Amino acid sequence: MVAALPGACRPVQDLLVHYLRERQSTVDYVTLQRLASTLGKLFWADLEQHHPGIDSLRLAPEVATSWKQRILNRESGLGTLATVRAFYLDIAQWAMEDPARWSPWAAVCPIRDEDMSRKKAHRQRKSRMDQRTRERLPVLPGLVTAVNTERRAAAELLQAAQATEPGEVFTAAGQTLRRRMLARPDGAARIWAEDPASDVRRDLSFEEHQSFWAWAAVEVLRHTGLRIEELCELSHHSFVQYTLPSTGELIPLLHIAPSKTDAERLLVISPELADVLSAIICRIRQPAGSVPPVAAYDYHEKVWNPPMPLLFQRHYGGERRPIAPPAIRRLLNHALAKTGFTDASGQLLRFLPHDFRRIFITDAVMNGMPPHIAQLVVGHRDINTTMGYKAVYPEEVINGHRAFIARRRQLRPSEEYRAPTDAEWEEFLGHFQRRKLALGDCGRAYSLYPVGCCC
Repeated sequence: MVAALPGACRPVQDLLVHYLRERQSTVDYVTLQRLASTLGKLFWADLEQHHPGIDSLRLAPEVATSWKQRILNRESGLGTLATVRAFYLDIAQWAMEDPARWSPWAAVCPIRDEDMSRKKAHRQRKSRMDQRTRERLPVLPGLVTAVNTERRAAAELLQAAQATEPGEVFTAAGQTLRRRMLARPDGAARIWAEDPASDVRRDLSFEEHQSFWAWAAVEVLRHTGLRIEELCELSHHSFVQYTLPSTGELIPLLHIAPSKTDAERLLVISPELADVLSAIICRIRQPAGSVPPVAAYDYHEKVWNPPMPLLFQRHYGGERRPIAPPAIRRLLNHALAKTGFTDASGQLLRFLPHDFRRIFITDAVMNGMPPHIAQLVVGHRDINTTMGYKAVYPEEVINGHRAFIARRRQLRPSEEYRAPTDAEWEEFLGHFQRRKLALGDCGRAYSLYPVGCCC
């Protein structure tokens, strides 16, 4: 990746290749590719283009300043600065461990701490994400009802069509359709119907497939707060039982394989989630009772995983294939398009899989789950990340402030909260009369002049 870039200073490019090889074992393929693009193109190729003949990482102040100005004009400027800063700091650290190899390239990092200030960007992003959560949390019950209604209606239509002879009219889910005559016998696996009035053809098998998996994705995401890659990696092996030592009760758990943070975790399976998982298993189970294994493609590592009995799988082209993250997003978009929900600007409301994760955390913390428990449930390394996902509501702030005032009143002497006497009340009102004489009667809060009104 880096070696293929045209450049005049081959030693620096060799250094970048060696650096990426050192990082290769600790990052996935997509991250490695992003590192190569940032260091090779946005950093070194840019320096060679604007400063021909440069051959060292020790940048002059004016060279470093001009490069940072060019980079910060890009939308991903701060991320590029962070990558290059990490590159310099890694070289400095490795120079102490292996001086013969890395010390010739150790140099003062041209990116200072103040250059990396992201407070404003973080506040803006937090505000956008909170507003996004506040818009979608009230809509979630409607979305859940809509996808469940659509699933039931599609299943009813398909079942009625299967019980109807080709060419006959049937009525189900409030719709009247005619089962279509198929020209080829090999198309019997799919059930087609048409509207008798408009002759519009409909693939009822595909509609039922879409509605079921959209419902399954919405239910699993909202009950677990999983990342989309964790959702697609759920398998029949993910179910674990735990026996309480005190009572002997069996607790069903869902094992979440390591993903972003490389840390596995266990989630308690609620009765609602158990119904959804049971419906999924009943759908994908083979006649012998087993869940067939399928091989999924890892979009981050760019490799094929070994076959696993994944829960999110389907028939496609005569074989079983996993339902990939892009397909999950398309299912959600299709389901939302049917609901007609809109945002504050009147545009069609969109739900990303990660929106369910933010809603899950917000709902859990607002309903009493301790933040450190929520951190473990969703698999965050830092509790600040968990609290960053939680949206803040004005009602929550008001109720918290009123509760604080109530607690403070309980701790202070009760005499301070007695009803004022008439003399005290007159003195209190007299304060405003004296202020009016001192500041004037023009309606302004303050006057520039010591006495009277300035009008």
